[in-house]
Amino acid sequence: MKFAIAVFSPAHAPSSRRALRFAQAALAGGHEIVRLFFYQDGVHSASGNVVAPQDELDLPAEWRAFVSAQQLDAVVCIAAALRRGVLNAEEAQRYQRPAANLPPPWELSGLGQLHEAAQGADRLMCFGGD
Repeated sequence: MKFAIAVFSPAHAPSSRRALRFAQAALAGGHEIVRLFFYQDGVHSASGNVVAPQDELDLPAEWRAFVSAQQLDAVVCIAAALRRGVLNAEEAQRYQRPAANLPPPWELSGLGQLHEAAQGADRLMCFGGD
């Protein structure tokens, strides 16, 4: 089965962790992930500046390692990211901001990428966004 996964909740929310565990289980079960899409507060899961307390899981680091290891298509909504100060180097330069905090493997793109992923998947799984 082909899954598109949308994450709406921030990095520290339980639903973001559930999304990661679901994605890991889907691949382990022989399924395919056509795209991960981070939207609304979910863009914080891609930020390179989120620091987890020492006694908590560093979920952004877990997402980054998972996406890199599995070579997944991981898209961060550009409008949601800009609104929340999550910028790659190109956007930081464009808006004259002092630093970028969206490292690879993340890609900034529009909401159309979520629509396209939903069209190409058998199921769209959404996490968070209560």
